This record gives sequence, structure tokens and C-alpha cells, in this order.
Amino acid sequence: MDPSGPGPSSAAAGGAPAAAPPAQLSRYESQKRRDWNTFLQYLRNHRPPLTLARCSGAHVIEFLRYLDQFGKTKVHATGCAFYGQPSPPAPCPCPLRQAWGSLDALIGRLRAAYEESGGTPESNPFAARAVRIYLREVRDSQAKARGIPYEKKKRKRAQPAGDEQSGPSSAAAAAVPAAAAGGGDGAGRGGAAAASSAQHGGSGTAAPGAS
Repeated sequence: MDPSGPGPSSAAAGGAPAAAPPAQLSRYESQKRRDWNTFLQYLRNHRPPLTLARCSGAHVIEFLRYLDQFGKTKVHATGCAFYGQPSPPAPCPCPLRQAWGSLDALIGRLRAAYEESGGTPESNPFAARAVRIYLREVRDSQAKARGIPYEKKKRKRAQPAGDEQSGPSSAAAAAVPAAAAGGGDGAGRGGAAAASSAQHGGSGTAAPGAS
């Protein structure tokens, strides 16, 4: 073996360090970048052309309405026979729209992308009040048209730990049938013991079959 030949140590010492591979974007980051590029392309194709600095909440709503033509969610009109049915049994001529959930998630990504691109939260058109109102109206109208309720889930309240107070009563009640099952004098002594237990902490009610 030729000692002068290139080896791992000589390559590491004389060669430049290998560049680290670029970090792979997450699914959310990739989708956010695509959405942002789509919106910028929409601004460039706007008539008249619109710059990002002049973009307002009204322009964002125009963009959302523009996206409806690519939607896949059937939204029934008020005069449709299937209005209010989430799964209609037959096709109808009602148009397809973007689902409210998709629009809401899209606005969230665009709002983040705007500020990451140097915009300030105060001037963020995707956080405008008009956009929030529009999304709320879309949610309510689609809920009525498709018969889907959008209600917040109520948190389940923890049950109070007061049920343990019934412990002595249940123990006394269980003692009475067990004593009665012995028959004769044993039953009498068992009944007296159960009565004494009931006086100290039991329910004080007579058990069925003890008379």
C-alpha cells in the first residue's frame, strides 16, 4: 500500500469541508411557500397590477373568491332540494366552493408568511377584520347549506369526589342481607349488629327482607 496515496485523513485535512445538505422543509412550510407564491402571482396578474404594500383586506377577500373556482365542496343554494343535507342522494347543479376549513387554514399560513417576509402585524391584510368577518360568514352559510353544525365542544366537568360518603351506608346495607341469610338466632344477632352499625354511620333504613 502506497503511504503517499490519498487517504481519509489527508482528504479531511486538505480538502474543504463538505457542504451540509439543505434541510428538508416540513409539509406545513412547503404548503405555506406555495400559498405565498400563488398569492404573489395573483397580485401580479391583478388588473390593475397590485403591489403587496397596497394590498388590503378587501383584496384578500377577492383572492379567496377567486379560489372558489378551484373548490371541490358542494354548497347548496337556498332553493335546492338538498339544502341542509350533508350527503345528498343525487347530483344537483349547485356550484363547488372552497371549504371553510381550507380557507381558514390558508389565511393562517398567509398571515404567517406575510410577517416572515418583513411585513408588520399592524399592516397584515390577512389579519384584517373584514377577512375575519368574511370567513365567519362563509362558515355559517356552508353550515346551513350542508347541514353541518359548527359548535365548540364543551369541556367535561370532573365529577366531585363526594360519592365516598356513601361508604358506611353501603357497608351497613350489605351487612343486613348477609346476616339475614344465616337464619335463626344468627339472623337476630346479625340484624342487631347491622342496626348498631347503621346508628353509628349507616343510612338507618331497613333492608328489604329483614322484617
